[in-house]
Amino acid sequence: MQRWVTVLITALCVLLAGCATTFQSQVTAFHEWPGDLQEKTFVFERPKDLEDNLEYRSYENLVRGELLRLGFVEASRGVAPRLKVSMSYSINGRDVRVVQPVVVDPWYGYPSYGPFYGSRWNRYGLYDPFWYGPPMVEQRETRYSLFTRQLKIAIARTLDSKRLYEVTVFSEGTNGSLAALMPYMVRSAFIDFPGKSGVPRRIELKMKD
Repeated sequence: MQRWVTVLITALCVLLAGCATTFQSQVTAFHEWPGDLQEKTFVFERPKDLEDNLEYRSYENLVRGELLRLGFVEASRGVAPRLKVSMSYSINGRDVRVVQPVVVDPWYGYPSYGPFYGSRWNRYGLYDPFWYGPPMVEQRETRYSLFTRQLKIAIARTLDSKRLYEVTVFSEGTNGSLAALMPYMVRSAFIDFPGKSGVPRRIELKMKD
């Protein structure tokens, strides 16, 4: 009975943790943002090899949405923009091997031919954790893939290409889908914009199911 209660509690904890999944990242911004900047028209500056890249344009749309939310205005065709925005991103994976001690019940799974045979319940109906000896400790190995995700966004003046703002979002986890995580990375990049220059911040966002 006690074993089943433990299993149920563990399953419940996993279920609750899944419902409250969060995306964590470290965000560092450097800027010389002018406080008197009135005109915030912008245009995207794309690398030539990514001009027709659909993935890049999809992430660009996410950045566009954040800029518009902050009061920036995308320049119309034929209008000289005051600012230009550039972006780059990457994801790299590596295999991780972890060996850790695990406490194992030496009589777990022992064949049972009677109400108390092969269990920790003694003949008096009392639970005895040492009826068949203390638990054993085994070394168990776990292998998984760990992914490093990075996003960089820069805002510069169009006139002289002087950078006014650059931010780096760094995160690690077992999710290797950059497309699924990019909305949270972009949102993290602009939280409390422009923020304190050169001060790393840990951002945590709730993820949708």
